[in-house]
This record gives sequence, C-alpha cells and structure tokens, in this order.
Amino acid sequence: MAPVVVLVGVPGCGKTTVGRALAATLGVEFRDTDIDIEQMAGKPIPEIFIDEGEEHFRTLERAAVAAALASGTGVLALGGGAVLAEETRAALIGHRVVHLSVELPDAVKRVGLGAGRPLLAINPRATLKHLMDQRRPLYNEVATTTVTTDGRTPAAVVVEIAALLAGSPHPGR
Repeated sequence: MAPVVVLVGVPGCGKTTVGRALAATLGVEFRDTDIDIEQMAGKPIPEIFIDEGEEHFRTLERAAVAAALASGTGVLALGGGAVLAEETRAALIGHRVVHLSVELPDAVKRVGLGAGRPLLAINPRATLKHLMDQRRPLYNEVATTTVTTDGRTPAAVVVEIAALLAGSPHPGR
C-alpha cells in the first residue's frame, strides 16, 4: 500500500486545505502527519514543542511519516519540516510527491500571525522567509512535480493535481 499522492511544502502552501479537497475529489482518505503526531503524543504540536522541544517533535514526525508512507492509501500531507530528515527524503523515493509552492506574500496571508505554529511564533514573516529559503531545495529534491498555489483557489489547485495524477500513473524521479 502507498499513498496516491504525498503533499509537501511550507506552512501556508495549502497542504491541508488542498489535501482534504483532493481526497474528496479522488474518493480516498486524507491523512495529515501533523494530526497523527498529535494523536501519538496526546497533545497539540505547540505543546510538544514547549514541553519536550523540537528534537522530540522531529523524532515523532519521522515515525509518523514512516508509518503513513507504509500504510496510507489516500492523500497524505506532511508537516512543513518533515523533509528536513534525510531518512524521510529517502523514504519518499518512489512515491508521487507534489510540492505545493507558494511565495512569501501569499504564505504570510494564509498563516496569519502563526497561531498554533510554534516555529512562526516570533516574527512570522521573517521566520517563514527563512524556512522557505532553507526548505525549498529539499522540497524540490523529493518532488515528482511542483504546483504553484499563489493567487489560486484550492479548487483550481485540486483540478491541476487531479489532472496530473490522471495523466501520470507511475511516480517518476
């Protein structure tokens, strides 16, 4: 079993919104590894960061991604920082991975002041820019395709991804 598609990208790119709509369009389940982590830990991600720290969160994240890749059959959204782990990037080989790309202005509008996003708690705009610069090469490394979400509705992005999936039965990288 493998996910139909894995969505990656920075906070605010639309992984959850697009992922839920895409799953509904395809008639499959939607899974978000951030939700899996919260269920494993029994608390919200911001509390994990506060109580145990980012390193502990990243350990939980690696486990959640590995489990989801092994057992998922629908649309899978990874947390924005999941690609930081080399083992996660390696595990994504052979999967259909869509990088939802967004530029800073749209991302900032979408994430607001970072409520519920521990890495964006202080100076969200500058932090988000740093995360984008740091992670974009990693998203590009794992992606089989990139879809731009700037200035687009989630529905338009879903139509594009669904068309890509229909026209590309095998992941290629």
